[in-house]
Amino acid sequence: MGPTADWGDAERHLTEHVSVLIGDDNGKYPSGNSLVVRGDGEAVIIDPSVTLVARGGAPIPVDAVINSHSHEDHMAGNGFFIDARLHIHEADLPGARSLDGLMDVYGLSGEPRQEFSKLVVEEFNFTPRPDAKGFSDGHVWDLGHVQVEAVHLPGHTRGHSGFRLTGGVFFLSDIDLTGFGPYYGDVWSDLEDFERSLIQIRDEEAEYYVTFHHKGVIEGRQAFIKLLDEFHAVIPRRHEAMLRFLVEPRSIEEMVAHRFVYRPHVQHVFADNVEHRCAAMHVQRMLLRGEAAEVTPGRLQAV
Repeated sequence: MGPTADWGDAERHLTEHVSVLIGDDNGKYPSGNSLVVRGDGEAVIIDPSVTLVARGGAPIPVDAVINSHSHEDHMAGNGFFIDARLHIHEADLPGARSLDGLMDVYGLSGEPRQEFSKLVVEEFNFTPRPDAKGFSDGHVWDLGHVQVEAVHLPGHTRGHSGFRLTGGVFFLSDIDLTGFGPYYGDVWSDLEDFERSLIQIRDEEAEYYVTFHHKGVIEGRQAFIKLLDEFHAVIPRRHEAMLRFLVEPRSIEEMVAHRFVYRPHVQHVFADNVEHRCAAMHVQRMLLRGEAAEVTPGRLQAV
């Protein structure tokens, strides 16, 4: 169950049963905003952050941990609650069960794989959980007077999920509504799936929408829809920027060097991998739509 800690004002109670543990800098990466759900029978924590580990625990004993998906920042406390059951969507199980599985989720190889493997262990406390159990869309955890329902929202990863909670709370996880926009830069990411997930959650009715990063708690559907529309609009904006770049014949490698996802000064260990994956997905969309063509082997141009 893990030790407990006093969170004070950093714990925001949304309902009688649900509260948010606000991460450092309002959940800015590498931290995040974890959800605590207190039932009459059991208590669970969703996405235990690095801040939770640094603080020394959750406000209450935890019976189970639920991961929204297998990314390093959402699993930082998996080893901290080693005696608690661990649940993650069945499609993302490899990323929770082993370090190699997690690196496969990102699609990293060679030196970037080695560098990031070291980082997730040293800075995100990654602990393999071979005991992790998979869930599927619609799975319900009944904790006693409060329920948590899994809502599969793939695109960010294959198993990325949100959670619908009793009392009008919806956890969006990494559909985080930031100005950066949707992240679909891993091998296990998919642009088409991400857009379908964004369309799907427009119909979600809640009093509180909670993101793992930055925005934190969003009150009311009107505010949520406004932020969701702005977040979704980043995808066509990236697409149009790439099309403008392809006014002259260019290779995907030139698109990677130009940077359409990250700013030029960002030197993340796998930024180039992310740029390559995103460019390739947008190029595939262009080819299917007839917006661009391969004019010479490996070189594309808008038409």
